[in-house]
Amino acid sequence: MSIRTEKVASEIRQALSRPLGDLASEISAGLITVTHVRMSPDLRIARVYLSVFGGKLSPEQALAKVTDRAKDIRHKVTGKVRLRFSPELHFYLDDTLETIERIDSLLKRIPPSNSPE
Repeated sequence: MSIRTEKVASEIRQALSRPLGDLASEISAGLITVTHVRMSPDLRIARVYLSVFGGKLSPEQALAKVTDRAKDIRHKVTGKVRLRFSPELHFYLDDTLETIERIDSLLKRIPPSNSPE
């Protein structure tokens, strides 16, 4: 990623925090945080990775609600981030924590070696 795309991704991540927080409290989704934003090279598409904790909705249900309101969220971001084109927002669940837990459990299954170091 270029420096420009990283800066734009950072700005979009920051601009998304308020609308997603408001939406999370509105739909009782607990805490929705933006873990990472990846921009396309032409800055027209932003892939937004979300982490959902707590709340009455499952992470998949919360993601569906966020995706349903993507147009409204995009409009709010447009007012805060000045770009020639407002990027299209694509939301995904961030599965980094599950991956870390899975790798950790696999590593714990490996028996310790008796060879001297």
